[in-house]
Amino acid sequence: MAETRYSDTDLQEFQALIEEKLEVARENYEELQRALSHADDNTTDDTSPTFKMMEDGSETMSREETAQLAARQQKFIVNLQNALLRIKNKTYGICRVTGKLIPKERLRLVPHATMSIEAKNKQ
Repeated sequence: MAETRYSDTDLQEFQALIEEKLEVARENYEELQRALSHADDNTTDDTSPTFKMMEDGSETMSREETAQLAARQQKFIVNLQNALLRIKNKTYGICRVTGKLIPKERLRLVPHATMSIEAKNKQ
């Protein structure tokens, strides 16, 4: 009979991995937020008007990219937090489509995965 869930030992291993990734993700998110709020401001306010106009255009583009990165990072953090909840509920690592266990190798690479490769490919 196939296993229906990972053992508590396995879940502890995944929890440690996720908590480590979560810590790094939060640090990256805070860094992106600081960049968006200009905490480390190096603007061109004191330079010539022509250069400032060109600089403002690239600054706007850069801010948009940073905002997109911050949004992606925030989504990643939420996904990791949800994975920790699944560990707590002992439903972690179970494919939400097939109901089978997601291989450990996949979970080590993508610890917030909710679908097996098989289910993902059918999408």
